[in-house]
Formats: sequence, C-alpha cells, structure tokens
Amino acid sequence: MQLIHTKNKLRTFVREARAQGKTIGFVPTMGYLHAGHGSLIQTARKQNDVVVVSVFVNPTQFGPNEDLSAYPRDAERDLALMRTHGADVAFFPNVEEIYPAGFTTYVEVQGPMTATLCGRSRPGHFRGVATVVTKLFHMAAPDRAYFGQKDAQQVAVIQQMTRDLDFDLQIVVCPTLREPDGLAMSSRNVYLSTAERAQAPTISKALFEAEAMIQKGERTVAAVSQHIQKKLQTMPGAAIDYISIVDARTLADLETLHSTVLIAVAVKLGRTRLIDNIRVDVS
Repeated sequence: MQLIHTKNKLRTFVREARAQGKTIGFVPTMGYLHAGHGSLIQTARKQNDVVVVSVFVNPTQFGPNEDLSAYPRDAERDLALMRTHGADVAFFPNVEEIYPAGFTTYVEVQGPMTATLCGRSRPGHFRGVATVVTKLFHMAAPDRAYFGQKDAQQVAVIQQMTRDLDFDLQIVVCPTLREPDGLAMSSRNVYLSTAERAQAPTISKALFEAEAMIQKGERTVAAVSQHIQKKLQTMPGAAIDYISIVDARTLADLETLHSTVLIAVAVKLGRTRLIDNIRVDVS
C-alpha cells in the first residue's frame, strides 16, 4: 500500500493505473476508521482493480461550536485497517493541500435536500461536504465512490451533486454496519461515556419499531414520529435534534407514507451527537 500526501502524486498514480486499463474505486473518509469503513473498502476491493482511501478531517463542514479540534484521529490505526481490507493507496492530505491560500470557491446543493434533517441544525455543513468531495473526486478520478447508508443525507446530496455536475462515476451506497446491540458504527461513538453507550442502542430500537409499525399498516407520519419520540425520551439526558420521515430520494417532508421513505433521527447524548436512519419500502 502506498502512502500519498499530495494531490499531484495521487494524480500521477491514478494516471499510471488508468494507462494500464485499471479501474479505480475510491473511499473518502474523515479517519478514525472502524469496521463500517472496512466494509466500504472491501466492497471497493471486489469491484475495482485499484482502491484509494482518503483520510481528511474537513474543516469546512464543521460549525463554529462543533468538534473539529476534538474529532478523533489515529493515523496508524487507520493505515492498519486499510492494509487489512486491501487498500492500494492511503491518501492523507493536509488542510493546505485541499484549501490552499486564496481558496474562495465552494460547491452547494440548494433546496430541500440540504435544508432538512441535519441541514436545519448544521448550516453550511453540506456546502463543506459537497466542496471537499468535489475536490477529492477530481484528485482521485474514480470509476466508483463508496459511501455508507448511515450518512443518508450526505449520500443524497452527493448523488444529486454528481448528477448535476456530470461527474463520470458511480456512487455506491453500502449498508449501515451496526454493533451487536444495534448501535450504528460511527467514529463519534468513542465520545460516549459508559452510561451513554448503554443507552445509545435505544436509537436503533426506535427506528426498527417504527419500521414494524409501517409493515403492520401504519401510514401516518405523525403516529410513527410520536412513537419514535416516546422511545427516545426514555434515554436520560438525551436531547432530540430531529425525527424526520422523508422521501428517500428527494428528502422532502411527507404527511402520509408511500413509496420508499427514510426515517432519520439525530440525538445528542452528553456531548455526542448521534445520527441513524433506515429506509423502508411502503407497499
């Protein structure tokens, strides 16, 4: 596995691989990798000749009161996981490599897709996501890029951006990986205290109970949302950011359930903000 720090060296590697007729799979991450990231790398390994994994904690997607400085980082751990799962390139750019002096251009997906869910409480977040992913796509020039379903709104934004800007690549969405007790794997789980970690699986339980309600015939958004709210309120000290049931493709709010819906929640436990979601096909 090659360790690369600059975009010029990455581009050189990619050009040489393409000259040999090889396909490129790309897994962009913010590091502190876990088994969920490992599954993305494994899937990319199966579908491509070359796998590039980037680690970059992107400052433009953090708000002024968010956890940029405290975001967990462990390069050696990340490199070990990449090797285990078969990455060919580990791309570790610094901030100046991505945002050089004088940088003033940003990419923004507008409309309901970025105004709902996390967009309501994290203004500017998805502008930062779209900007850094655009730059990374240009640097890695992949045939396929891999993202986890846990970050469903991010995935929808990137899919829209890819269509709108005519990127010649496929966005591959992989299932959310969960701990044995149901908690969605996340780099931020390391922030949880022992007591908070014991409570956290209530989030996924609430989502799966909501899914069961729909499968039994419930079609009213309000009823499903109220059930989730009551379940989440059983966690001492939990602060609910949002409970949203939206169209899975457009992320538009719904009043009645139809087609495929995304049930998404964000909850703050202590200092840790956790998100989770499930997609449900409504027959």
